[in-house]
Amino acid sequence: MENLRIQLPCKAGRIITRLQEHGHEAYAVGGCVRDSMLGREPGDWDITTSATPEETKELFDRTFDTGIEHGTVTVLLEGEGFEVTTYRVDGEYEDNRHPREVTFTRSLREDLKRRDFTVNAMAYNQTEGLVDIFGGAGDLEAGIIRCVGDARERFSEDALRILRGIRFAAQLGFEVEEETRRGMEELAPTLERISAERIQTELIKTVISDRPGLLKDAYELGITKVFLPEFDRLMETEQETPHHMYNVGEHTLHAMGNVRADKVLRLTMLLHDMGKPDLKTVDSDGVAHFKKHAARSQEIARDVLRRLKFDNDTVNKVTRLVYYHDYRMPASAKNVRRAMNKIGEDIFPLYMEVRRADVLAQSMYLREEKIRNLDEIEELYREITEKKQCVSLKDLAVTGRDLIEAGMEPGKEIGDCLNELLQAVIEEPEKNVKEKLLEIAALRS
Repeated sequence: MENLRIQLPCKAGRIITRLQEHGHEAYAVGGCVRDSMLGREPGDWDITTSATPEETKELFDRTFDTGIEHGTVTVLLEGEGFEVTTYRVDGEYEDNRHPREVTFTRSLREDLKRRDFTVNAMAYNQTEGLVDIFGGAGDLEAGIIRCVGDARERFSEDALRILRGIRFAAQLGFEVEEETRRGMEELAPTLERISAERIQTELIKTVISDRPGLLKDAYELGITKVFLPEFDRLMETEQETPHHMYNVGEHTLHAMGNVRADKVLRLTMLLHDMGKPDLKTVDSDGVAHFKKHAARSQEIARDVLRRLKFDNDTVNKVTRLVYYHDYRMPASAKNVRRAMNKIGEDIFPLYMEVRRADVLAQSMYLREEKIRNLDEIEELYREITEKKQCVSLKDLAVTGRDLIEAGMEPGKEIGDCLNELLQAVIEEPEKNVKEKLLEIAALRS
């Protein structure tokens, strides 16, 4: 990769050139270099420089301090922001996350040495090309996540790097190098000191990656034990039933891989069977049962999501999907309308994706019948939505006001009547006509 050329964005190139013209070193650094070398589109272009924050600010008209105590200044060029950070050496880490102090240095090597993984410790500019002191290019080519220097030191400095290592391996399709794995395993307990918000960010990136199954590595290295012990219980719970060929944890990993990379869907598959370990029974024939596990899974899912500080919308959607993940029905239009009403029109298409992913992670026993049932339900769902059939009060042809105008007393009875009318329309969609519904309401009273 000696003659490697990276296409720097015009504005990033201008910042680097301006710093160089004033006697400073400057490079694109970290993830943007890694992603460019992999042919991926970098999200951000970070710049590292020998210039102090003050020297950087003097050279550009518009800057603001983003993390000046750590040497970071954001340079604004035509409305676009680029983080420019002074080479630094981190002092002692006091909380497995933040250095007590940072010292600025004029040495690029010293700056790269403090970074987490070799693939993130490369720098590049147009004049010198690639600066790769720690063999990041070779690890990139070999598909390896390896710590810069001593793994235990890197993870002692910042425990979040343990999860980041798993996440990078999942996102890039790489393997974690053996010494790095050993360091992860040894220092996994220190993740207890990392905030829930930070852990949530890394977990989401892992579960929506191409390899969510790498959570198994996190389990084997004692990482999930710290922030998701419920998952460890899944990995230790067998499923002695013809419907399953994996234990609960393996089934969960396969189910995650079977659904598209959407945050709500992947989290649902991660949490959908969390109640099984609590509710497992084995009958006299040695067959396992997990009765009412969906309701228990919903409770645990809510606890996990709240603990990891997920937003209310995510908690709401995921817990509803977990509750209904095992809701089954014979394929008839009436049943599908009922299910749309019960589960919610907003998440019904997601429910269908969840059901399919779940079935595809089960054994081959009755699989064809299960998939055929889902195909038929999907076809019926399409017809119902195309015909705009009513499955909720918002599409009912009468309102509470209509009932009052027809002579009904305001109060609880109005709500009861509307719900009865809705049930009648769900059974027979052709009844969703104002006059017909008012007739039914009149007969009711």
